[in-house]
Amino acid sequence: MARFKFTAIDRSGKQKSGNVEAASEKEAKSKISAMGLMVTNVSVGAGGKAKKAKVKSSSKGVGFSFGSPINQESLTIFTRQMATLLNSGLPLLRALEVMIRQEKNVKFKAMLDSLAESVRSGNTLSDSLLQFPKTFDKLFINMVKAGEAGGVLEVVLDRLATFMEKSVKTKKKVKSAMVYPMVVVTVAILIVAGLMVFVVPQFQGIFNDMMRGAPLPAPTQVVINVSEFVKGNIVATVLLVGGVIFLFSSIRRIEAGRKFADNMALVTPKVGDLVSKATISRFTRTFGTLLSSGVPILQALQITREIVGNAKYEDAIDRIHNSVRDGEALSAPMERESVFPTMVTSMIDVGEETGELPEMLNRVADNYDEDLDNAVASVTSIIEPVMIVFLAVVVGFIVIALFLPIVEIIQKLT
Repeated sequence: MARFKFTAIDRSGKQKSGNVEAASEKEAKSKISAMGLMVTNVSVGAGGKAKKAKVKSSSKGVGFSFGSPINQESLTIFTRQMATLLNSGLPLLRALEVMIRQEKNVKFKAMLDSLAESVRSGNTLSDSLLQFPKTFDKLFINMVKAGEAGGVLEVVLDRLATFMEKSVKTKKKVKSAMVYPMVVVTVAILIVAGLMVFVVPQFQGIFNDMMRGAPLPAPTQVVINVSEFVKGNIVATVLLVGGVIFLFSSIRRIEAGRKFADNMALVTPKVGDLVSKATISRFTRTFGTLLSSGVPILQALQITREIVGNAKYEDAIDRIHNSVRDGEALSAPMERESVFPTMVTSMIDVGEETGELPEMLNRVADNYDEDLDNAVASVTSIIEPVMIVFLAVVVGFIVIALFLPIVEIIQKLT
């Protein structure tokens, strides 16, 4: 064992130095990386021949990296291009080198450099992907591992690319349903803030002159009190609004809060139908893709559970997994779960009988992707009038409250 001196960068960007004992320079780098450090320099310590190895900080970090995260679309394009290169007959390492040369994203390029070096050292692609769990999830890694085991990596990558392309398309459909209400809510907040800060104070001065100390109507007094608070405590108001937004966004980080939010989403009219269709589409597409790639059914269920995105479906998949593990067919426990419609369980039953379960699952996913378009349109058609009414009620209340004292003054004059 030799002692190696090293300098490295930690997660906060600070330089660290120290010593590590290892049989070789490669082992020393692995030990340093396992500490969560990015190696910048390694040399043999006292008693050994000086030997330095400069390592680019952009590509040698294992377990973390700098820069902006790799988005889903970039990863999808990478997967599709890798599948195309391997299908054309290029060896894996050569395909990675081609991808490195054409990649423009600095962080992704460094990540691919690390993958290529790992493969060049004799590791499999699936083992190399384990270095970057935030970019390559369990679904991706397990499918690649199954493809390597069956000698059909290019076929699996092609299926994975198709799956990811449809997944990105589905997410865009769901997100598009939320754009309009978010815009309306933002406009409503800006309008109300403008009324409270600039308009209401002007009316307050008029009321003080004309009412001569007489009490204002209750709605008017409420609006004026709110206006005075907002105008006199702008920072506190912004913090209050930000706190409310943060509170709602933090609910899903707590297990109990996430379950409550997911259950509410499923029982909300129209929204529940949209969430259910999107979740079933994601479940069947993922499960079918894993099975068709050679992943064992129990492992496929575990991976699918982690990406469905809804706590109620996760619990259902847990129970299905346990039943299949105990020897039941897949369709039987699925029929006992209310979250899966009869059509889905019936098609899965047929798939099991005919030995074409993966194909049947993907067919169900295709059907639900089509239904998702109608669900998105339905939700949008309901949200639009609801948000308009909401905005009209808020602004209308303020306007009526401001005109009530004027009506009282006119009545007194007559």
